[in-house]
Amino acid sequence: MGRTPSAGRSGIRRGTLTGQAANHTRVKFTWGHSALETEFATAPDGTLRMTRLARPDDSAVLPAAPGAPLPLVEISALGHGSGWSGQRFLDGALGSRLRYRAHRAVREGDWHRLGVELHDPDSGLTAEVRYSSPDGVSVLRGEVRLRNEGARPLVVQSVSSLVVGTLPSPDSLDVHRARNDWLAECRWYREPLRDTVAALNHEAHEHDSRAALSLAGRGSWPSDGHLPMGGLTEHADGTDHRANTGRTDGTSDTGGTGGTHRAGGAGGTGDTSGTSGTHRAGGAGGTDHTAGRAWLWQIESAAGWRWDTGERAGSSYLALNGPTDAEHQWRERLGPGEEFTTVPAALALGSGFEDALAHLTSYRRAIRRPHRDHTALPVIFNDYMNTLMGDPTTEKLLPLIDAAAEAGAEYFCIDSGWYDDDAKGWWDSVGAWLPSDRRFPGGGIQVVLGRIRERGMVPGLWLEPEVVGVRSPVAETLPADAFFQRDGVRITEHGRHQLDLRHPAARAHLDGTIDRIVGEWGVGYLKLDYNIAVAPGTQGPGDVSPGGGLLGHTRAYLDWLSTVLDRYPDLVVENCASGGMRMDGASLAVAQIQSTSDQQDPLYYPPIAASAPTAVPPEQGAVWAYPQPEYSADEISFTLGGALLGRIHLSGHLDRMSPDRLALVQQAVTAYKTVRGDLPGALPFWPLGLPGWADDWCALGLRAGGTTYLSVWRRDGSTGRVLPVPHLAGRDVRAEILHPAAPAGSARWLADRAELAVELPAAPACLLVRLSAAAPAEARAGAVRTGAVPTGASKTFATDRSL
Repeated sequence: MGRTPSAGRSGIRRGTLTGQAANHTRVKFTWGHSALETEFATAPDGTLRMTRLARPDDSAVLPAAPGAPLPLVEISALGHGSGWSGQRFLDGALGSRLRYRAHRAVREGDWHRLGVELHDPDSGLTAEVRYSSPDGVSVLRGEVRLRNEGARPLVVQSVSSLVVGTLPSPDSLDVHRARNDWLAECRWYREPLRDTVAALNHEAHEHDSRAALSLAGRGSWPSDGHLPMGGLTEHADGTDHRANTGRTDGTSDTGGTGGTHRAGGAGGTGDTSGTSGTHRAGGAGGTDHTAGRAWLWQIESAAGWRWDTGERAGSSYLALNGPTDAEHQWRERLGPGEEFTTVPAALALGSGFEDALAHLTSYRRAIRRPHRDHTALPVIFNDYMNTLMGDPTTEKLLPLIDAAAEAGAEYFCIDSGWYDDDAKGWWDSVGAWLPSDRRFPGGGIQVVLGRIRERGMVPGLWLEPEVVGVRSPVAETLPADAFFQRDGVRITEHGRHQLDLRHPAARAHLDGTIDRIVGEWGVGYLKLDYNIAVAPGTQGPGDVSPGGGLLGHTRAYLDWLSTVLDRYPDLVVENCASGGMRMDGASLAVAQIQSTSDQQDPLYYPPIAASAPTAVPPEQGAVWAYPQPEYSADEISFTLGGALLGRIHLSGHLDRMSPDRLALVQQAVTAYKTVRGDLPGALPFWPLGLPGWADDWCALGLRAGGTTYLSVWRRDGSTGRVLPVPHLAGRDVRAEILHPAAPAGSARWLADRAELAVELPAAPACLLVRLSAAAPAEARAGAVRTGAVPTGASKTFATDRSL
């Protein structure tokens, strides 16, 4: 449920503290490491505040202005209210009463940890603020554990995970968000903070603006609508750039970047829906030479979340929260001795958007569960997308398995429908997870699983563990409290009920399912899908609020999944929720692979594939590649090329392909296997800026030690683009096209400008280019690979339609 009885004085112990103080004693201390520096000090009112957060080499950080530092925790609770009403989650009465008790800093392996204990003598509430950071990574992680040491219950309505003040003035900051809709994920856009938080005459009013730019995710799809992320970037000259908003790569709107598809960004208004190419992710992109410092964050919640930013004493602040009462109908009742711990939130610091994201990517790798899949990166074939589409049978699967093996796949996943024996369809009858006799005659599904193994691949199955169809017998056999409910009524959503994994019967049901599928059948890959969204949650016995019930379930679900991986350490789990609707930090820390989208049109996938590394490390981001036998050679290369800097999820009717078309698939898979060893440590960048949804050209780069990879897509527009790669300036570089094997284009390194000139005479087209050190003479000449344009092939998906 999120709260637990307090086990005495666990956590911070006074006997081992490096600092402790009575109420109103002045305290000042620093904490950090080579890549992160913080400073804390008590304010005149006795509250402890973070007065500095920076990288040690950041000379731009000025001393905090009076009033800009904030209390370490912001809390609202019934009966306590706030000291200053408004939309901002600041200035709560409880947070302003918490006084410093003690702190302790420790080093645990590669992690630096700081615990700060605060206490309110009036209510008896104690808050332990837990900061942590991986060594050498400019990321601060925060979470808060509340403990009621008083004599009366306390009903908490919100509690921050991380609060930071003393950021630069809103005059010089842009805010970055990423729309994340079904089939249209990871669409970053920006706007000046001043567009929301107007400049006021502080001296006249003696108060800051009540305004705040806030964002929240609701329900059981945490990334439905927006990614649970955000960012701030500073103008390098510290000035107000509202008249030049929109694009986020810092360049002018020239150069053929799909400008015909973009709305004007003048005056800072523009289309902040994120559907316009002008609003591209701020401060990002290798061409952004004007951007200053950046702060990029994520909230690690598989349930609700909220963040807000605004002005405080001439500076800006940031408050990161999990679910709240106002946004998510979340409350937590803490009886005497009970505890609650917030969801974690992480804040990355960088010299620009890309630099901050590099640190956030390293942090994501540091917090996730170790697994061999993160370095092996096997090629996965899934029978669903644009192929069997949930209609698998032995007859259809056997030739597809053989073709997938010939193409170079190493895992073969049978997607939805393998359990369907119901004449009325399977959507509202799922839950028992037993194989269909009708679909797999003459030996059952074991014949198919055996064929996968015979062809040298690991078998996988699709599963939607949290749902039970309304017509499933499981809906009647499990107890009522094993399901989501409100006011004693079982919740039904889209013909399904939702299991509550806090209930032992629900957990036992799924344990039995996994032990049968993995333990008995030998399945080594599970695609765990989730195709309903429940909001605000469940309110079963013992739940104070539906939002609290939802948070409790999501924590129980990830705990259950962790125990499954403990029992079956070689099992590979893909996290999916109608594609990317559960693309959150909590889930990514447990699952090995993350579905990025359900997008079925290869023309619309490039901006998703290019932007996915903002949400998930490249080696975890599954990108569909579904070539078809009727595609031309160019179309096959385009469809496959977009997945080569992520986790390639191969699909398509390979069994119907001619030998020459299948050879194109084999060549792409071979190219992927040559680069995948570099992906686990690679850091992303965007030479053309993060893409707009309708951009003609998209590009994604990965820096992997001394090697740089670039995926470049052309969907329309001019035949050539120049891609700045400034981190290779002054170096001898060789450009080599890895995909397609016979390219109908060229890539030439311009050493004097540190740029890659790409020509793609036909559209759609995609290149994968490797930039590596070369002999000086070779680098001066450039490296060009050109292939003949294939002829005689019909175009099968429309390339002339407006994106």
